[in-house]
Amino acid sequence: MATKTINVDMLAKMFLAGAQNIEAKKEYINELNVFPVPDGDTGTNMSLTIMAAAKEVTALERPDMKDLAKAISSGSLRGARGNSGVILSQLLRGFTKSIREENEIDVLGFSAACSRARDTAYKAVMKPKEGTILTVASGIAEKAAEMANETDDLEVFFPAVLEYAEEVLAKTPEMLPVLKEAGVVDSGGQGLLEVLKGAYDAFQGKEVDYSAIKPSAGATVTKVNAEDTADIKFGYCTEFIILTEKEFTEEDERDFKGYLSSIGDSIVCVADDDVVKIHVHTNDPGLAIQRALTYGQLSRMKIDNMREEHQEKLIRDAEKLSAQQAQEDAKKKEEEPRKPMGFIAVSIGEGLNDIFRELGADYIIEGGQTMNPSTEDMLNAIDQVNADTIFILPNNKNIVLAANQAKALVEDKDIVVIPTKTVPQGITAIINFMPDADASANEETMLEEIKNVKTGQVTYAVRDTHIDDKEIHEGDIMGIGDHGILSVGKDIEATTKDMLAQLVDDDSELISLYYGEDVTEEDAERFTGEIEALYPDVDIDVHSGGQPIYYYVLAVE
Repeated sequence: MATKTINVDMLAKMFLAGAQNIEAKKEYINELNVFPVPDGDTGTNMSLTIMAAAKEVTALERPDMKDLAKAISSGSLRGARGNSGVILSQLLRGFTKSIREENEIDVLGFSAACSRARDTAYKAVMKPKEGTILTVASGIAEKAAEMANETDDLEVFFPAVLEYAEEVLAKTPEMLPVLKEAGVVDSGGQGLLEVLKGAYDAFQGKEVDYSAIKPSAGATVTKVNAEDTADIKFGYCTEFIILTEKEFTEEDERDFKGYLSSIGDSIVCVADDDVVKIHVHTNDPGLAIQRALTYGQLSRMKIDNMREEHQEKLIRDAEKLSAQQAQEDAKKKEEEPRKPMGFIAVSIGEGLNDIFRELGADYIIEGGQTMNPSTEDMLNAIDQVNADTIFILPNNKNIVLAANQAKALVEDKDIVVIPTKTVPQGITAIINFMPDADASANEETMLEEIKNVKTGQVTYAVRDTHIDDKEIHEGDIMGIGDHGILSVGKDIEATTKDMLAQLVDDDSELISLYYGEDVTEEDAERFTGEIEALYPDVDIDVHSGGQPIYYYVLAVE
């Protein structure tokens, strides 16, 4: 018997199964990264992105299509990490925008949603490249449109689209020579295919293990025995998140805070786009929950009984002090005039963190190579910087899209993303900041100056491969430049010197060397002396970067 439509419950199951499948396959996807570096993370980034949305979906109770679409879109947008994660979030955003007003989805509905997903993702990438996840998404949309003209049976439609997606993915090495040389298909495209495979399994009724997706909602109540509770005015610490269904205005915020004040204290109400975080101490959590439901769906509900006999007074006093301090800090922040410009920098080690702070960075996001920060991390950082214009230095080519996605979600501050692809570029950008110039002039200067930085990074190979006309074996040391692998060897310092020889030219004036956590200060100082002997006419600076994975990160200017 033909299946012509699916409802919201089936779509939710399919989405969660897709998320579960890419979570299970993430290490396999990571291994498809072209460069055999120990931070290959396409699978991890895509998994974290979709799992952020999956946890929002599991928090919904009896959702309609609009609720489900919002949870998938909002969760993935904010949870997006790395270029592959951001592109996946845009695919999900376009898909859900197309189906959000439907009660059930048929072949035509899926076809339209696939087309909108493709178009949304292509628009989000400044220079779309074929042979990537975008190509696979485009193939899916094309086949979906073709099948929509041939059948109204989803049991025919889905397998045909999935089979064609596999065919397109298999062709990606012919579109990108670097994939062909490395002998792999595009990792982002493989990730998208794994999502589709998981979703199709759920559609077919196969048993799916959802253990990796833990619900983020469902009230939890801590039960305690209490004898003397006279000192406690409000006994239940109540926390939850509202996923708003319409704009949560300043008037809404004032009204809701006023209502919470009438039933409790220790109130926190923080609105961020379509998400509102709530904390209140009250004797009737149900009243707070009931009023909150008028604004939207609830997520991450938590209720604790605070009436604990012996330690309650200490706990209450600590919470009161904390609340007062938080209120004072918030008040100070509101009262302080915004400075004209501020900086957020992504960094990868304690030494580099300190360098950015010394150069004037207001907020450091730790992560960089080994763990790409999410769009949500960017938004939290932006909230902490009290400036009219905020420059973001991603310092990694895989973080630029997430920074731009955060920029698009901010309305009360001007965000300028300087597309620094390496930490040395970020350091050069902030060094050339001119406090007396306006934001536009500073942006122009920084963009121009980072062009003069040549970067080298030294790490080890995690697998055998052939790339950039070089044969690489697991455990080899690699010197990686801005556009590919420059040197390969067995020795860290010899490989670094080989790479430097290709970066330094007659115009070079400065070599900056940042040594990682696996290099001692003594070795770094000795090695610096050897470099000074090799390049007597070039200034050499050496710093402790403290970065993991990369023995040396260096810049030639």
